[in-house]
Amino acid sequence: MKNNITTLICCLLALLASCSKQQTDFRDLLGGHEIVYTGLVGQVIEKPGNLRTILTWKKSSDPSIVKYVIFYNQKDSVVVDVTDKKDSVSATITNLEEAVYTFTIYSYDAKGNKSVPKLLNAKVYGPIYQASLLNRPYNGDVPYVAFDNGKVELNFNKPDTVNVTTKVKYTTTANTIKEVDLAPTDSILNLNDYKPGTEITYRSFYKPTRNAIDIFSATADAVFPQVYFNILCDKSLFRELSLPNDVGTLAESPLRNLWDGSVGPQGYPNIYHSQGNVPLPHTISFDMGKIYNNLSILEETGRNCCHNPDQFEVWGIADISNAATTLPANDAGWKDEAIRKGWTLLLDAVRTDDGSAAKKFELIKNPPPVRYIRIRVKHNANGDTNQSNMSELSFWNGQ
Repeated sequence: MKNNITTLICCLLALLASCSKQQTDFRDLLGGHEIVYTGLVGQVIEKPGNLRTILTWKKSSDPSIVKYVIFYNQKDSVVVDVTDKKDSVSATITNLEEAVYTFTIYSYDAKGNKSVPKLLNAKVYGPIYQASLLNRPYNGDVPYVAFDNGKVELNFNKPDTVNVTTKVKYTTTANTIKEVDLAPTDSILNLNDYKPGTEITYRSFYKPTRNAIDIFSATADAVFPQVYFNILCDKSLFRELSLPNDVGTLAESPLRNLWDGSVGPQGYPNIYHSQGNVPLPHTISFDMGKIYNNLSILEETGRNCCHNPDQFEVWGIADISNAATTLPANDAGWKDEAIRKGWTLLLDAVRTDDGSAAKKFELIKNPPPVRYIRIRVKHNANGDTNQSNMSELSFWNGQ
């Protein structure tokens, strides 16, 4: 029994000695001085910016901490003093270069004891990133829609996911410069006070990450495609014109009836009526009285009964000097000769109805300047091959 008590006492003494050894074994390499570590820096949130960054973390519960020091570039540092008023610690680091940095953060107490280091890799953005940014693309198929009331819809494609806005500048009807924002979630921007014929520019803005502190823009404004409103051409300037091999007209139904302002299909004699027995295809020509640089739309109205073209071509030219064709319009070589003479095919129209109702056709995009029009009737809806009738022709110019 006595031996057992002795053994128990020895074990207790050994245990106490072991505990004492664990509490002081960190002194071995420091001359017996105690190593004290302050509270560890917790999770760090990085908010990148333009040649700067903000590092934020929750303040340690260690009451002895008086400051945090952030080291980077193997030489630079930022000191953040601790205040009792804040639950988090934040440091803004400026004058950085565009690169990926390794930041090392320590906490310190008043005696100079520090924590285990907290390492963080963080990217800083700058001019290289900005140079890579592109303005948001517009819809290349339908960049805009212009309405008769002056309203314009600008159409954009879906932006990059980090886009925050696109700022659009334009001139208003009051001759002031206006800037409006297009959100990344929107693809259509309505301009209700746009001044026709003026320039529209825009620039897109981005954040490199969702929590970035700075917004970057594309380096330059982009120019939006020219917006055109379709303006009805002045029919009071139109004049009859007869080029070689053009078909004649009946005296009581002249060519000028095509621009007399009538609305809807007309009856004889208030129409254009070709002379009889001139086989299709045949041509008529007229002078619009001035040069139009962007003819965009034709509206053609047939007769209220018959001989209405359902297949016809519209040709245009700015100057008829040396533009006369020598071949009749029903010659297989007429089209090639017309092109050689400088004529441009603005429209190859096909109708699938009886040809009487007013019908609008879009002319070719980006046409050349045009003053003189030549229409080549190729086929009639009723199958007649020797004459053609129409009630009205209207042209619009984009401007």
